[in-house]
Amino acid sequence: MHTSALIDIAARHGGVVRRHQLLSAGASKRDIAAALAGDAILRVREGVYALAETNALILDAARHGGEVGCVSALYARGVWVLARPKRLHVWLGGKGRKHAHKLCACVDHHDAGGAAFGIAPVALALVQAAGCCDEELFFAAYESAWNKGMLTRTDREWIRRSVPARTRWLVDLARPDAESGLESLLRLRLVRLGVTLECQVLIIGVGRVDFLAAGRLIIEVDGRENHDGVSMRHKDLVRDAAAAAQGYETLRFDYALVMHEWHTVEKAIVTRLRRLGVPVVGRDVTGVKSD
Repeated sequence: MHTSALIDIAARHGGVVRRHQLLSAGASKRDIAAALAGDAILRVREGVYALAETNALILDAARHGGEVGCVSALYARGVWVLARPKRLHVWLGGKGRKHAHKLCACVDHHDAGGAAFGIAPVALALVQAAGCCDEELFFAAYESAWNKGMLTRTDREWIRRSVPARTRWLVDLARPDAESGLESLLRLRLVRLGVTLECQVLIIGVGRVDFLAAGRLIIEVDGRENHDGVSMRHKDLVRDAAAAAQGYETLRFDYALVMHEWHTVEKAIVTRLRRLGVPVVGRDVTGVKSD
């Protein structure tokens, strides 16, 4: 078999292929050796080969024995998970076993099913994250995947059935219109305090706002990727002034506040709502400490 044909076989398997798959497709041991010698493929581990251009995460997961899974798979597929995971999560399948490899710090997942190589589907990765990560990460990732069109109705129903019972309320709370993970985190944290929010509300003369509480308090969450420029800041001020002219109050928070100074955000929202006469079922914000 010509090396180009062997490369095509590996490509059809997502860039990582087992020796028996190459042999079954007509390649000989000599063909495999020639492809290795010519650097057309590389040996991932005994009996497993890959194309040199294969994604590094996929290669590391293959060395370990499976697919990129959980939060690592979500990150790789562009789902909002805040930051690149520090450790690689690998789905080994129900009966798969891990393989020792250099600098291994992988997190194993043994969910039922047969793992191959590549990146686990988003729905499966979310179920894995529900059992592996904290509620906030799962919730923000779920809403992000839904907003990006990565989850079908069938996926969402399967996820709800498959996540731990304690997590199902988060699936029921989720919405498809959260445009950033920051919005998801803020809404979840306020729900825990008993604050009811209207989401993505269109106000004539102002535009669409992230949240509206008590019919009067606008809450906006500015992601760092969209609101760094002077021109964007001016537009925000114009919107806030237009809202004030109609009797609305506006609280606006950026990435750093939501992620690193939540106590300040919480205190501002709860205090403002109480001044508007809204009873907030939550802790005494006068003594809230940072996480």
